[in-house]
Parts: sequence; structure tokens; C-alpha cells
Amino acid sequence: MSGANSSSLTPGFFILNGVPGLEAAHVWISLPFCFMYIIAVLGNCGLIYLISHEEALHRPMYYFLALLSFTDVTLCTTTVPNMLCIFWFNLKEINFNACLAQMFFVHMLTGMESGVLMLMALDRYVAICYPLRYSTILTNPVITKAGLATFLRGVMLVIPFISLTKHLPYCQGNFIPHTYCDHMSVAKVSCGNFKINAIYGLMVALLIGVFDICCISVSYAMILRAVVNLSSADARQKAFSTCTSHICAIVITYVPAFFTFFTHRFGGHNIPHHVHIIVANLYLLLPPTMNPIVYGVKTKQIREGVIKLLLGDKVVITKDK
Repeated sequence: MSGANSSSLTPGFFILNGVPGLEAAHVWISLPFCFMYIIAVLGNCGLIYLISHEEALHRPMYYFLALLSFTDVTLCTTTVPNMLCIFWFNLKEINFNACLAQMFFVHMLTGMESGVLMLMALDRYVAICYPLRYSTILTNPVITKAGLATFLRGVMLVIPFISLTKHLPYCQGNFIPHTYCDHMSVAKVSCGNFKINAIYGLMVALLIGVFDICCISVSYAMILRAVVNLSSADARQKAFSTCTSHICAIVITYVPAFFTFFTHRFGGHNIPHHVHIIVANLYLLLPPTMNPIVYGVKTKQIREGVIKLLLGDKVVITKDK
């Protein structure tokens, strides 16, 4: 079958089944997802607006946060409106090429999100370990090049997903037991050999996820060493406090990501499929929803910026690395 003309076995569209086994509860499942999506859009767009308009926030740390917010809001927008159409209006059909496009953006943006978290860890490393050289090391051109490199890395590594998936033969139907077009969910619908897809997906996960986590771990190991050597307890507390928001963002992003990745490849038979689908959606929705809340609560400068927007120029934003 793998030698057949795959173009004659390409469906015109796929059917996204939503959450298999919980069809009767689709409306109820959609409510928290819709609420989270609204918070994600408002929170991240609000952060981008605040950082772009408040001069005191024109600093590397907040530029990276704005990039993370843009990535997050774009990521959840590629999937949630389509998912809500499935849950509310039973509109399950998605064009084959639209499915591939959604797959590309989902995986490219998740890779970019991981890369931005790595850049934010490097930012904290420079700010704490080289405070006097912070502004000279992380200049605007350096930040722009780092963001562009993260974007291009995601694009170049994810493009082969589309080619590999497009050339698979689909002779077993066109039903995808998912709410969006995930690479392995689509590949498993094929009647051909998708081992290359699985291997390449694992390679991309290693090249992006493992590499970024290693960089984050090394950065925080150096940060911890530098902070422990500080003589003042107040200085140590202040240094740690600048990292708490980023650490929360890392946990919120990587825990559901690793759960989704490993259950797809190694533990899918031991976990109910509807649990996997719900966690996969949380993987795309939880970071965009929680990151603006975490940074708004934990970061003094952002809190002051919000108050200043609400009350006018009566509040002066504290500048801090």
C-alpha cells in the first residue's frame, strides 16, 4: 500500500471528532475552554499594548515577554475557534490543506514558545550575573536577531512535517479523534507506514524541547550560583523574585507538553483517549491563559503599568532589571 499513488488516496477533508467518548458533554467542555481563551486573548493583548506604550517597560525582559504573549495568543487562536465550532455547531469538517496549515502553525508556534522561554532564561542570566553589562549585551539588534532565529528554527524544523504527512496514503477514512490537526493524530489516520513521521517528530522534540530545557537548566544553575554568593539577604531575595514569574511559565508550559508528547508515543494505550485530548488542548490553552496572570501578579513593574493605565500619570513605574 505504501507504494500506491498517495495523491489518489488524499482526502479532500478530514473530520475532527472533538473529544471521543464525551460527545454528549461537548457543550459543557467548551465553556471552560472558551473562558480560558477569552482571558488569554485579553491578557496577552493587554500585555503587548502595555509593553509597547509604556516607556519604562522598554527593556529586554519585557520585549521577550511581549514576544511570548504574541506567540501565545496566536497559538491558541489557531485552534480554539475551530474547536468551539466543533463543540457548539458540530462543524467537524476541515479541508485537507487547512488541516496541514493548522498543523504547521501549532507545531511551529509551540516550538517558538519554547525558544522564547529559553531566551527569557538567558535574559535573567545576563541580568543577574552581569548586571553592569546588561544593557550593552542585550541590545535591541541582539534581541531582534534572537527572536528571528527562534522563529526561523521553528519554521525550518516543522516544514518537513507537512511534506511527510501530505504524502501519506489515507485509505482508512478521514476521521481524526481530536479537536485540532496534530501531526501524529493525522499520521495515525494513514494506512501507510508513518514510522518516519514518528522518528522525525521525536528528533524535532529533542532539537527544540531538550535543547531549550538544557539551556534553561544551565542558565538557572549559573543564576543560583551567583545568587548564593551574594552577601545581602535582601539582594538574594530580589534576584530570586525576578525569576519566579519565568519559572512559573516554564512549569505551566512544559508539564502538559511532556505529558502530551510521551503519551502520544509511549503510553497512549494506558490512558483514556479523552483524557489525552483534553490535556492536549490544555497544553495549547493553559500557558496563554496563565502567563499574563502570573506576570501581572508577580511583576511589580507590570502591576504599576496597569495601575498607571487606569489612573493616568499619577503612578511612576519603578525601573528594575
